[in-house]
Amino acid sequence: MRLVIFGLTISSSWGNGHATLWRGVVSALGRAGHRVTFFERDVPYYAAHRDLTALSHGNTLRLYTSFEDVLPEARRAVREADAAMVTSYCPDGGPATDVVLESGALKVFYDLDTPVTLDRIQAGQPVGYIGPRGLVDFDCVLSYTGGAALDRLQAQLGARRVFPLYGSADPAVHRPVPPRDGFRGDLSYLGTYAADRQAALSRLFLEVARRLPERRFVLGGSLYPEDFPWAQNGDNIHYLRHVAPPDHPAFYCSSRLTLNVTRGAMAAMGYCPSGRLFEAAACGTPILSDGWEGLDRFFTPGREILVAATTDEAVAALSLPEGEIAAIARAARERALAEHSAARRAAELVAILESVSAH
Repeated sequence: MRLVIFGLTISSSWGNGHATLWRGVVSALGRAGHRVTFFERDVPYYAAHRDLTALSHGNTLRLYTSFEDVLPEARRAVREADAAMVTSYCPDGGPATDVVLESGALKVFYDLDTPVTLDRIQAGQPVGYIGPRGLVDFDCVLSYTGGAALDRLQAQLGARRVFPLYGSADPAVHRPVPPRDGFRGDLSYLGTYAADRQAALSRLFLEVARRLPERRFVLGGSLYPEDFPWAQNGDNIHYLRHVAPPDHPAFYCSSRLTLNVTRGAMAAMGYCPSGRLFEAAACGTPILSDGWEGLDRFFTPGREILVAATTDEAVAALSLPEGEIAAIARAARERALAEHSAARRAAELVAILESVSAH
């Protein structure tokens, strides 16, 4: 299968959750004999933090400065493709959609930010990557979020056929590795700053650190404001401004537990697992997560993942015996490799596209 993707970014993991997901899935597609061309606008923000310059396994990354300049090439690529996809937050979502809809390829939209999209639509706010006709003209719509979000994509945006396509981990990248001294901690958290994660992060990380001054806490991620409340926690929180994707396994494997905190809109909608869940699990690191509807669809609470709603529950998780925590980590890794790998998601994607094409 030949697939063309017009997306946000695959070349830079800085401040976004799209790149790491696409790297694993696109590589898996290539290994399975499919070919992907990924069109990405070469914006200064990502160019300054680019950590990938070429795709492997016969796939192609096409960076461009102006969609008008790349338009003939984009039309040719889509004309020769079996399927063409536009994703949420594609900076040229409008003109890219025009190219896709005028072609004979299977027309696909993939919303990796469904709760944000639906919230903006509900509030009457503009969504730059979706045109005035919504999603009615696409042959199928994929959503990073399942559950009720699928019904809302149909009801609010006219999507005709909707399928969940969740996050994943690439076992070739996310695997157990030796710990690294600079990342060592009793509880770690890896994530870009987001205001709608702040309340849960304060409750499950900052307040836990305040209560346990003898423990070491490690936080990695970009875009944290200067007034982020580090000072209230003394010296036991260690901050890393950016942890590059090649360092993620060492980051996870250097902590006794790692924390997952879901963005507010996504937690409220449910069935929206962060890719960090699968990545940490594949690394064999036990996970402490906030709770939301559908979490048990991906990992079984108490057996494959620990769940906390309060500071007391998070503190209690850190006090569990090593043997119990290790057993949870092993079970989560087995589940991640069996059901949540990039190869599994790539196969699901191909199966969806083939099914839609058959109809």
